[in-house]
Amino acid sequence: MLKHQKNTLFILCALASVLFVSCEGMFNKAEEKEPLARVDDTFLYKEDIAPLIGDDMTAEDSTVFVTNYINNWASKQLLLSKSKINLPEEKLAEFDRLVSDYRADLYTRAYIEALVNQSRDTAITKNQLEEFYEREKENFKLNEKLVQLRFVGMSKQFLDSDGVEAKIKNWDDSDKRYLDSIAVQFKKIHFNDSIWVSASRVIEEIPPLTQANEETHLKKTQFFELQDSLEVYLGWVTNVLEVNETAPFDYVEPDIRQLILNRRRLNYVKRLETEIIDEAIKKKEFEVYDKEN
Repeated sequence: MLKHQKNTLFILCALASVLFVSCEGMFNKAEEKEPLARVDDTFLYKEDIAPLIGDDMTAEDSTVFVTNYINNWASKQLLLSKSKINLPEEKLAEFDRLVSDYRADLYTRAYIEALVNQSRDTAITKNQLEEFYEREKENFKLNEKLVQLRFVGMSKQFLDSDGVEAKIKNWDDSDKRYLDSIAVQFKKIHFNDSIWVSASRVIEEIPPLTQANEETHLKKTQFFELQDSLEVYLGWVTNVLEVNETAPFDYVEPDIRQLILNRRRLNYVKRLETEIIDEAIKKKEFEVYDKEN
């Protein structure tokens, strides 16, 4: 019996020693944190601010930054403390619920986004894009004019503007080769008249062209010559699509690709949420109680 008591006493002493060492370690760890400021029982520590100080900051900049941060932190803590005292209990409860909901949303959104990125299917064929376009064509109405055109911008001192004009209008293979060969002499060029460009973008590129005169110059099979104090612009409009006409496939193809990806993402998230609930029910991790009982 005495031997048993001695063993028990030895074990208790050993446990006490372990606890004392552990507690001492915890206290030492707490003491290692260097406090910078205190508001009531809440402390701001040096390690809280350290990651925010950039390596490119001077000593003076760091001092100013830390001082401002401490003052802002203290102001928020003091206002928070007073708000908890002075705001009605129901308002505080509402805020706590909102904070809890926001915190849950942050976690779940980050988790769902990680799952979506892991399994993201970004492969979209040309046929899929075209099928989507044909099916949803009525939703692709233009909200601004589109044009196909070719143009050059040149100095007012350019010697052969008449020759350039003729080639811009004629536009056979030899004309294209010639204009390409002297392209370095132009201030601006746009020879790819197979792509659709918004009228607003054309106006940005050709300063003498404005919203007031674009109706006159941006017409189908229309040649235009415009100039400002420095440059002359020669252009030929090959095609025009007006507001409310159906946007061409090539113009909206990037938008269609993004729409398909967004729909896939939404469908995946819905499926994921359903699967999570179904799995939780099977594992008896989730159940809804009968309200009548």
